[in-house]
Amino acid sequence: MQLKEEWNICGTIITKEIQMPTNYKILGQVNPSASTSTNLVTVTSTASSYVVVSSISVANLAASDATYRIAVRPNAETLANKHYLAYDVTVGASDTTIITVGLTLDSSDVIDVYASSANLAFHAYGSEIS
Repeated sequence: MQLKEEWNICGTIITKEIQMPTNYKILGQVNPSASTSTNLVTVTSTASSYVVVSSISVANLAASDATYRIAVRPNAETLANKHYLAYDVTVGASDTTIITVGLTLDSSDVIDVYASSANLAFHAYGSEIS
């Protein structure tokens, strides 16, 4: 990622390009207990300046359907209805759902997941930009 800084010094515009390192990685993996909200991704102030979540996968490890929820909590706010991206969405037996999202997260933002059974595994993929 590149940023540009511009200064106006005595009527002369000076531009400086800044290259920000990007680290592509697995941002989180969890297999939560049933009916428990669990952090999938938490952006810490020391980890990076920004996180971009490109996709989230939900794998059903059981031979029966299950439901899941995904919520984004800015600045680690208390979970509320306004935070949900997905609510009680069904993933079929022994199936996987991949969600392409392009979420941008800042320091202290959290992605929470919830599963109706202990047989769902969640993964978040993306990049840290510092």
